[in-house]
Amino acid sequence: MPVLLGAIADDFTGATDLCNTLVRRGMKSVQLIGTPAAAAAIPDAEALVVALKSRTIPAAEAVAQSLAALAWLKQAGARQILFKYCSTFDSTDAGNIGPVAEALLAALGADFTLYCPAFPEAGRTIFKGYLFVGDVLLSESGMRDHPLTPMRDPSLVRVLQRQCRGKVGLVPYRDVAQGAAAIEAAFARLRAAGVRHAIVDAIEDRDLEAIGSAAADFALITGGSGIALGLPENFRRRGLLGDASDAAALPAIDGPAAVLSGSCSTATQAQVAHMRERAPLFTIDPLAAARGHDVAREALAWAGPLFGDKPLLISATAPPEQVAAVQDKLGREQAGALVESIMAEIARGLVANGARRLVVAGGETAGAVVQALGVGALRIGRQIDPGVPWTVSLPRRPGEPALALALKSGNFGAPDFFLRAFDVLAEGAAR
Repeated sequence: MPVLLGAIADDFTGATDLCNTLVRRGMKSVQLIGTPAAAAAIPDAEALVVALKSRTIPAAEAVAQSLAALAWLKQAGARQILFKYCSTFDSTDAGNIGPVAEALLAALGADFTLYCPAFPEAGRTIFKGYLFVGDVLLSESGMRDHPLTPMRDPSLVRVLQRQCRGKVGLVPYRDVAQGAAAIEAAFARLRAAGVRHAIVDAIEDRDLEAIGSAAADFALITGGSGIALGLPENFRRRGLLGDASDAAALPAIDGPAAVLSGSCSTATQAQVAHMRERAPLFTIDPLAAARGHDVAREALAWAGPLFGDKPLLISATAPPEQVAAVQDKLGREQAGALVESIMAEIARGLVANGARRLVVAGGETAGAVVQALGVGALRIGRQIDPGVPWTVSLPRRPGEPALALALKSGNFGAPDFFLRAFDVLAEGAAR
Protein backbone atom coordinates (compact mmCIF):
# COMPACT_ATOMS: atom_id res chain seq x y z
CA MET A 1 0.00 0.00 0.00
CA PRO A 2 1.67 3.28 -1.06
CA VAL A 3 2.07 6.10 1.46
CA LEU A 4 0.21 9.08 0.05
CA LEU A 5 0.13 11.58 2.92
CA GLY A 6 2.81 12.12 5.54
CA ALA A 7 1.95 14.26 8.55
CA ILE A 8 3.86 15.73 11.47
CA ALA A 9 1.78 16.53 14.55
CA ASP A 10 3.06 18.63 17.44
CA ASP A 11 1.33 16.56 20.10
CA PHE A 12 0.00 13.05 20.53
CA THR A 13 -3.73 13.66 20.85
CA GLY A 14 -3.56 16.05 17.92
CA ALA A 15 -2.02 13.28 15.83
CA THR A 16 -4.87 10.97 16.78
CA ASP A 17 -7.39 13.68 15.93
CA LEU A 18 -5.85 14.03 12.46
CA CYS A 19 -5.85 10.27 11.88
CA ASN A 20 -9.50 10.21 12.90
CA THR A 21 -10.38 12.75 10.21
CA LEU A 22 -8.48 10.81 7.55
CA VAL A 23 -10.03 7.47 8.52
CA ARG A 24 -13.52 8.95 8.38
CA ARG A 25 -12.75 10.01 4.80
CA GLY A 26 -11.70 6.47 3.90
CA MET A 27 -7.92 6.70 4.28
CA LYS A 28 -6.24 3.91 6.26
CA SER A 29 -4.06 5.66 8.82
CA VAL A 30 -1.37 4.76 11.33
CA GLN A 31 -0.07 7.05 14.05
CA LEU A 32 3.64 6.71 14.81
CA ILE A 33 4.84 7.61 18.30
CA GLY A 34 7.88 9.71 17.56
CA THR A 35 10.04 9.43 14.47
CA PRO A 36 10.91 5.80 13.69
CA ALA A 37 14.48 4.66 13.15
CA ALA A 38 15.75 5.02 9.61
CA ALA A 39 15.60 1.27 9.04
CA ALA A 40 12.15 0.79 10.62
CA ALA A 41 9.51 -1.05 8.62
CA ILE A 42 6.93 1.17 6.96
CA PRO A 43 3.41 0.34 8.28
CA ASP A 44 0.72 -0.71 5.84
CA ALA A 45 -1.23 2.54 5.55
CA GLU A 46 -2.10 5.30 3.11
CA ALA A 47 -1.45 8.03 5.67
CA LEU A 48 1.33 8.02 8.24
CA VAL A 49 1.20 10.57 11.06
CA VAL A 50 4.31 11.11 13.17
CA ALA A 51 3.27 12.23 16.65
CA LEU A 52 5.82 14.48 18.32
CA LYS A 53 5.74 16.11 21.73
CA SER A 54 6.97 19.41 20.36
CA ARG A 55 4.25 21.98 21.04
CA THR A 56 5.78 23.54 24.13
CA ILE A 57 9.49 22.69 23.88
CA PRO A 58 12.04 25.34 22.76
CA ALA A 59 11.51 26.31 19.13
CA ALA A 60 14.93 25.10 17.98
CA GLU A 61 14.23 21.63 19.39
CA ALA A 62 10.78 21.56 17.78
CA VAL A 63 12.33 22.44 14.42
CA ALA A 64 14.98 19.73 14.72
CA GLN A 65 12.43 17.05 15.65
CA SER A 66 10.07 18.12 12.86
CA LEU A 67 12.81 18.03 10.24
CA ALA A 68 13.80 14.53 11.34
CA ALA A 69 10.17 13.42 10.99
CA LEU A 70 10.01 15.01 7.53
CA ALA A 71 13.12 13.15 6.41
CA TRP A 72 11.63 9.81 7.51
CA LEU A 73 8.27 10.50 5.83
CA LYS A 74 9.98 11.43 2.57
CA GLN A 75 12.00 8.22 2.78
CA ALA A 76 8.72 6.34 3.29
CA GLY A 77 7.44 7.79 0.02
CA ALA A 78 4.92 10.38 1.22
CA ARG A 79 3.70 12.50 -1.70
CA GLN A 80 2.46 15.44 0.38
CA ILE A 81 3.33 16.72 3.86
CA LEU A 82 0.93 18.11 6.46
CA PHE A 83 2.06 19.92 9.61
CA LYS A 84 -0.72 19.52 12.17
CA TYR A 85 -1.18 21.75 15.23
CA CYS A 86 -4.08 22.42 17.58
CA SER A 87 -7.38 23.88 16.40
CA THR A 88 -6.86 26.61 18.99
CA PHE A 89 -3.48 27.52 17.40
CA ASP A 90 -1.96 27.52 20.86
CA SER A 91 1.63 28.57 20.81
CA THR A 92 3.74 31.45 22.09
CA ASP A 93 5.10 34.54 20.38
CA ALA A 94 8.37 32.66 19.85
CA GLY A 95 6.70 29.63 18.24
CA ASN A 96 6.50 26.84 17.66
CA ILE A 97 4.08 26.94 14.73
CA GLY A 98 5.85 29.59 12.63
CA PRO A 99 9.45 28.40 13.06
CA VAL A 100 8.54 24.76 12.33
CA ALA A 101 6.51 25.65 9.25
CA GLU A 102 9.28 27.87 7.86
CA ALA A 103 11.84 25.11 8.39
CA LEU A 104 9.63 22.54 6.66
CA LEU A 105 9.04 24.91 3.74
CA ALA A 106 12.78 25.39 3.31
CA ALA A 107 13.49 21.65 3.52
CA LEU A 108 10.85 20.96 0.86
CA GLY A 109 12.10 23.72 -1.41
CA ALA A 110 8.70 25.45 -1.27
CA ASP A 111 7.97 29.16 -0.90
CA PHE A 112 4.31 29.30 0.19
CA THR A 113 1.85 27.47 2.42
CA LEU A 114 -1.48 27.91 4.17
CA TYR A 115 -2.55 27.87 7.82
CA CYS A 116 -6.07 26.84 8.79
CA PRO A 117 -6.74 25.48 12.29
CA ALA A 118 -10.54 25.59 11.80
CA PHE A 119 -12.53 22.59 13.05
CA PRO A 120 -16.24 23.55 12.75
CA GLU A 121 -17.49 20.25 14.19
CA ALA A 122 -15.73 21.14 17.44
CA GLY A 123 -16.71 24.83 17.30
CA ARG A 124 -13.41 26.23 15.96
CA THR A 125 -13.99 28.69 13.11
CA ILE A 126 -11.98 31.50 11.48
CA PHE A 127 -13.48 34.73 10.12
CA LYS A 128 -11.46 37.72 8.92
CA GLY A 129 -8.44 35.99 10.38
CA TYR A 130 -9.91 35.81 13.89
CA LEU A 131 -10.23 32.43 15.60
CA PHE A 132 -13.50 31.67 17.39
CA VAL A 133 -14.15 28.92 19.92
CA GLY A 134 -17.88 28.37 19.84
CA ASP A 135 -19.49 31.81 19.86
CA VAL A 136 -16.59 33.70 21.44
CA LEU A 137 -13.18 34.85 20.31
CA LEU A 138 -10.25 32.62 21.24
CA SER A 139 -9.11 35.26 23.71
CA GLU A 140 -12.43 35.04 25.56
CA SER A 141 -12.48 31.23 25.71
CA GLY A 142 -10.96 28.92 28.30
CA MET A 143 -7.74 28.97 26.26
CA ARG A 144 -6.90 32.38 27.69
CA ASP A 145 -6.04 30.55 30.94
CA HIS A 146 -4.19 27.58 29.44
CA PRO A 147 -1.37 26.75 31.90
CA LEU A 148 1.32 26.39 29.20
CA THR A 149 0.16 28.34 26.14
CA PRO A 150 -2.41 30.99 27.15
CA MET A 151 -3.98 32.49 24.01
CA ARG A 152 -4.97 36.12 24.47
CA ASP A 153 -4.74 37.36 20.88
CA PRO A 154 -7.46 35.96 18.57
CA SER A 155 -5.89 37.40 15.38
CA LEU A 156 -4.08 34.52 13.71
CA VAL A 157 -2.36 36.91 11.31
CA ARG A 158 -0.84 38.84 14.21
CA VAL A 159 0.07 35.71 16.18
CA LEU A 160 1.75 34.03 13.22
CA GLN A 161 3.54 37.17 12.04
CA ARG A 162 5.24 37.46 15.42
CA GLN A 163 6.65 33.96 14.85
CA CYS A 164 7.65 34.19 11.17
CA ARG A 165 10.35 35.91 9.17
CA GLY A 166 8.25 35.73 6.00
CA LYS A 167 5.21 37.92 5.36
CA VAL A 168 1.81 36.67 6.60
CA GLY A 169 -1.42 37.35 4.70
CA LEU A 170 -5.09 36.37 4.74
CA VAL A 171 -7.49 34.58 2.40
CA PRO A 172 -10.80 36.09 3.59
CA TYR A 173 -14.12 34.32 3.71
CA ARG A 174 -15.49 36.15 0.67
CA ASP A 175 -12.95 34.18 -1.40
CA VAL A 176 -13.32 30.91 0.50
CA ALA A 177 -17.12 30.94 0.08
CA GLN A 178 -16.70 30.95 -3.71
CA GLY A 179 -14.92 27.61 -3.71
CA ALA A 180 -11.60 26.07 -4.70
CA ALA A 181 -10.97 28.13 -7.84
CA ALA A 182 -11.41 31.42 -5.96
CA ILE A 183 -9.15 30.20 -3.17
CA GLU A 184 -6.46 29.26 -5.69
CA ALA A 185 -6.73 32.74 -7.21
CA ALA A 186 -6.37 34.30 -3.74
CA PHE A 187 -3.26 32.18 -3.11
CA ALA A 188 -1.79 33.41 -6.40
CA ARG A 189 -2.43 37.08 -5.47
CA LEU A 190 -0.77 36.65 -2.09
CA ARG A 191 2.27 34.93 -3.59
CA ALA A 192 2.63 37.72 -6.13
CA ALA A 193 2.61 40.22 -3.25
CA GLY A 194 5.50 38.43 -1.55
CA VAL A 195 3.40 36.62 1.07
CA ARG A 196 4.77 33.23 2.19
CA HIS A 197 2.20 32.33 4.84
CA ALA A 198 -1.57 32.54 4.30
CA ILE A 199 -4.13 32.32 7.08
CA VAL A 200 -7.36 31.02 5.51
CA ASP A 201 -10.86 31.70 6.85
CA ALA A 202 -13.24 28.74 7.29
CA ILE A 203 -16.56 28.38 9.09
CA GLU A 204 -18.02 25.15 7.64
CA ASP A 205 -16.70 21.73 6.63
CA ARG A 206 -17.37 22.54 2.97
CA ASP A 207 -14.93 25.45 3.31
CA LEU A 208 -12.22 23.06 4.49
CA GLU A 209 -12.97 20.69 1.62
CA ALA A 210 -12.60 23.55 -0.85
CA ILE A 211 -9.35 24.69 0.78
CA GLY A 212 -7.98 21.17 0.61
CA SER A 213 -8.87 20.95 -3.06
CA ALA A 214 -7.19 24.29 -3.77
CA ALA A 215 -4.01 23.03 -2.06
CA ALA A 216 -3.83 19.70 -3.90
CA ASP A 217 -0.43 20.54 -5.36
CA PHE A 218 1.10 22.13 -2.25
CA ALA A 219 4.26 20.44 -1.00
CA LEU A 220 3.31 21.49 2.55
CA ILE A 221 -0.08 22.17 4.11
CA THR A 222 -0.51 23.26 7.73
CA GLY A 223 -3.57 23.32 9.94
CA GLY A 224 -5.71 21.56 12.47
CA SER A 225 -7.24 18.18 11.75
CA GLY A 226 -10.11 19.81 9.86
CA ILE A 227 -7.82 20.82 6.98
CA ALA A 228 -7.50 17.10 6.17
CA LEU A 229 -11.20 16.82 5.24
CA GLY A 230 -10.45 17.60 1.61
CA LEU A 231 -7.11 15.81 1.20
CA PRO A 232 -8.16 12.17 0.67
CA GLU A 233 -10.42 13.19 -2.21
CA ASN A 234 -7.45 14.81 -3.96
CA PHE A 235 -5.72 11.43 -4.07
CA ARG A 236 -8.97 9.70 -5.01
CA ARG A 237 -9.46 11.95 -8.03
CA ARG A 238 -6.00 10.94 -9.22
CA GLY A 239 -6.81 7.25 -8.92
CA LEU A 240 -4.40 6.77 -6.03
CA LEU A 241 -6.96 6.05 -3.30
CA GLY A 242 -9.91 3.69 -3.31
CA ASP A 243 -13.10 3.69 -1.26
CA ALA A 244 -11.85 2.09 1.96
CA SER A 245 -15.07 1.29 3.82
CA ASP A 246 -13.05 -0.77 6.33
CA ALA A 247 -10.58 2.02 7.14
CA ALA A 248 -11.79 2.19 10.76
CA ALA A 249 -11.80 -1.58 11.45
CA LEU A 250 -10.00 -2.60 14.66
CA PRO A 251 -9.58 -5.96 16.44
CA ALA A 252 -11.63 -6.59 19.59
CA ILE A 253 -9.76 -5.78 22.82
CA ASP A 254 -10.95 -7.07 26.20
CA GLY A 255 -9.59 -6.52 29.69
CA PRO A 256 -9.70 -4.09 32.64
CA ALA A 257 -10.40 -0.44 31.84
CA ALA A 258 -9.29 2.89 33.29
CA VAL A 259 -9.36 6.62 32.59
CA LEU A 260 -6.28 8.76 33.23
CA SER A 261 -7.06 12.48 33.21
CA GLY A 262 -4.21 14.97 33.24
CA SER A 263 -5.84 17.87 31.39
CA CYS A 264 -7.21 20.85 33.27
CA SER A 265 -9.26 22.24 30.38
CA THR A 266 -12.87 23.27 30.87
CA ALA A 267 -14.14 20.33 28.81
CA THR A 268 -12.12 17.78 30.78
CA GLN A 269 -13.22 19.26 34.11
CA ALA A 270 -16.83 18.65 33.05
CA GLN A 271 -15.97 15.09 32.03
CA VAL A 272 -14.30 14.36 35.37
CA ALA A 273 -17.29 15.85 37.23
CA HIS A 274 -19.65 13.62 35.24
CA MET A 275 -17.66 10.43 35.81
CA ARG A 276 -16.88 11.00 39.48
CA GLU A 277 -20.59 10.56 40.24
CA ARG A 278 -20.65 7.22 38.40
CA ALA A 279 -17.27 5.53 38.96
CA PRO A 280 -14.48 5.20 41.54
CA LEU A 281 -12.12 8.20 41.59
CA PHE A 282 -8.55 8.68 42.81
CA THR A 283 -7.31 12.29 42.80
CA ILE A 284 -3.61 12.99 42.31
CA ASP A 285 -2.12 15.64 44.58
CA PRO A 286 1.02 17.14 42.94
CA LEU A 287 2.01 18.96 46.12
CA ALA A 288 1.96 15.71 48.07
CA ALA A 289 4.13 14.13 45.39
CA ALA A 290 6.54 17.04 45.61
CA ARG A 291 6.78 16.45 49.37
CA GLY A 292 7.91 12.88 48.72
CA HIS A 293 4.68 10.87 48.75
CA ASP A 294 4.69 7.97 46.27
CA VAL A 295 1.42 9.05 44.70
CA ALA A 296 1.66 6.59 41.79
CA ARG A 297 2.07 3.66 44.16
CA GLU A 298 -0.87 4.90 46.25
CA ALA A 299 -3.04 5.15 43.12
CA LEU A 300 -2.15 1.62 42.00
CA ALA A 301 -2.83 0.21 45.47
CA TRP A 302 -6.22 1.97 45.45
CA ALA A 303 -7.02 0.62 41.98
CA GLY A 304 -6.14 -3.00 42.75
CA PRO A 305 -9.37 -4.13 44.46
CA LEU A 306 -11.50 -2.12 42.00
CA PHE A 307 -9.83 -3.30 38.81
CA GLY A 308 -12.13 -5.02 36.32
CA ASP A 309 -14.42 -4.52 33.35
CA LYS A 310 -15.97 -1.32 34.70
CA PRO A 311 -13.65 1.69 34.27
CA LEU A 312 -12.16 3.62 37.15
CA LEU A 313 -10.86 7.19 37.08
CA ILE A 314 -7.47 8.50 38.16
CA SER A 315 -7.37 12.28 37.81
CA ALA A 316 -5.05 15.24 38.16
CA THR A 317 -7.66 17.58 36.66
CA ALA A 318 -8.22 20.75 38.69
CA PRO A 319 -9.78 24.22 38.28
CA PRO A 320 -7.58 27.16 37.14
CA GLU A 321 -7.13 28.64 40.60
CA GLN A 322 -5.89 25.31 41.99
CA VAL A 323 -3.56 24.81 39.05
CA ALA A 324 -2.19 28.33 39.55
CA ALA A 325 -1.56 27.64 43.23
CA VAL A 326 0.40 24.48 42.42
CA GLN A 327 2.40 26.28 39.73
CA ASP A 328 3.21 29.11 42.13
CA LYS A 329 4.75 26.62 44.55
CA LEU A 330 6.44 24.23 42.10
CA GLY A 331 6.91 26.28 38.93
CA ARG A 332 4.89 25.82 35.74
CA GLU A 333 7.20 23.37 33.99
CA GLN A 334 8.03 21.36 37.10
CA ALA A 335 4.35 20.98 37.99
CA GLY A 336 3.47 19.75 34.51
CA ALA A 337 6.41 17.36 34.35
CA LEU A 338 5.58 15.96 37.79
CA VAL A 339 1.99 15.13 36.82
CA GLU A 340 3.11 13.58 33.55
CA SER A 341 5.66 11.35 35.30
CA ILE A 342 3.07 10.20 37.85
CA MET A 343 0.55 9.39 35.11
CA ALA A 344 3.19 7.52 33.13
CA GLU A 345 4.11 5.38 36.14
CA ILE A 346 0.46 4.67 36.89
CA ALA A 347 -0.18 3.64 33.27
CA ARG A 348 2.76 1.22 33.36
CA GLY A 349 1.46 -0.29 36.60
CA LEU A 350 -2.09 -0.64 35.32
CA VAL A 351 -0.98 -2.40 32.15
CA ALA A 352 1.37 -4.66 34.11
CA ASN A 353 -1.66 -5.65 36.21
CA GLY A 354 -3.72 -6.49 33.12
CA ALA A 355 -5.30 -3.24 31.90
CA ARG A 356 -5.97 -3.37 28.17
CA ARG A 357 -8.39 -0.43 27.65
CA LEU A 358 -7.31 3.10 28.56
CA VAL A 359 -8.74 6.56 27.96
CA VAL A 360 -6.14 9.31 28.44
CA ALA A 361 -7.14 12.98 28.61
CA GLY A 362 -4.67 15.74 27.77
CA GLY A 363 -2.07 15.98 25.02
CA GLU A 364 0.96 16.14 27.32
CA THR A 365 -0.41 13.37 29.52
CA ALA A 366 -1.14 11.17 26.50
CA GLY A 367 2.37 11.68 25.21
CA ALA A 368 3.88 10.68 28.54
CA VAL A 369 1.64 7.61 28.81
CA VAL A 370 2.26 6.15 25.35
CA GLN A 371 5.99 6.71 25.70
CA ALA A 372 5.98 5.03 29.10
CA LEU A 373 4.09 2.06 27.68
CA GLY A 374 6.56 1.71 24.84
CA VAL A 375 3.87 2.06 22.18
CA GLY A 376 5.44 2.59 18.76
CA ALA A 377 2.41 2.85 16.49
CA LEU A 378 -1.39 2.98 16.62
CA ARG A 379 -3.97 1.91 14.06
CA ILE A 380 -6.95 4.28 14.08
CA GLY A 381 -10.54 3.14 14.51
CA ARG A 382 -14.03 4.47 15.23
CA GLN A 383 -14.72 8.01 16.40
CA ILE A 384 -16.03 8.51 19.93
CA ASP A 385 -16.58 12.28 19.73
CA PRO A 386 -15.39 14.80 17.12
CA GLY A 387 -11.62 14.58 16.97
CA VAL A 388 -11.24 11.53 19.22
CA PRO A 389 -11.22 7.94 17.94
CA TRP A 390 -10.33 4.63 19.51
CA THR A 391 -6.94 3.26 18.52
CA VAL A 392 -5.20 -0.09 18.92
CA SER A 393 -1.46 -0.38 19.46
CA LEU A 394 0.59 -2.36 16.96
CA PRO A 395 2.68 -4.87 18.96
CA ARG A 396 6.40 -4.57 18.27
CA ARG A 397 7.31 -8.13 19.25
CA PRO A 398 5.58 -11.55 19.34
CA GLY A 399 3.38 -12.08 22.39
CA GLU A 400 3.10 -8.38 23.25
CA PRO A 401 -0.54 -7.59 24.06
CA ALA A 402 -2.38 -5.02 21.99
CA LEU A 403 -3.90 -2.09 23.90
CA ALA A 404 -7.05 -0.12 23.09
CA LEU A 405 -6.23 3.55 23.67
CA ALA A 406 -8.37 6.68 23.35
CA LEU A 407 -6.09 9.72 23.46
CA LYS A 408 -8.23 12.80 24.03
CA SER A 409 -7.20 16.42 23.61
CA GLY A 410 -8.14 18.29 26.75
CA ASN A 411 -10.56 20.59 24.94
CA PHE A 412 -12.52 17.84 23.16
CA GLY A 413 -15.48 15.66 24.05
CA ALA A 414 -18.93 15.90 25.62
CA PRO A 415 -19.36 15.67 29.42
CA ASP A 416 -20.19 11.95 29.25
CA PHE A 417 -17.16 11.18 27.06
CA PHE A 418 -15.20 8.98 29.47
CA LEU A 419 -17.90 6.39 30.07
CA ARG A 420 -19.42 6.54 26.60
CA ALA A 421 -16.02 5.82 25.07
CA PHE A 422 -16.13 2.27 26.40
CA ASP A 423 -19.63 1.78 25.01
CA VAL A 424 -18.37 2.82 21.56
CA LEU A 425 -15.48 0.37 21.82
CA ALA A 426 -17.84 -2.46 22.73
CA GLU A 427 -20.21 -1.57 19.87
CA GLY A 428 -17.34 -1.60 17.40
CA ALA A 429 -16.20 -5.02 18.55
CA ALA A 430 -19.74 -6.38 18.20
CA ARG A 431 -19.94 -5.42 14.52
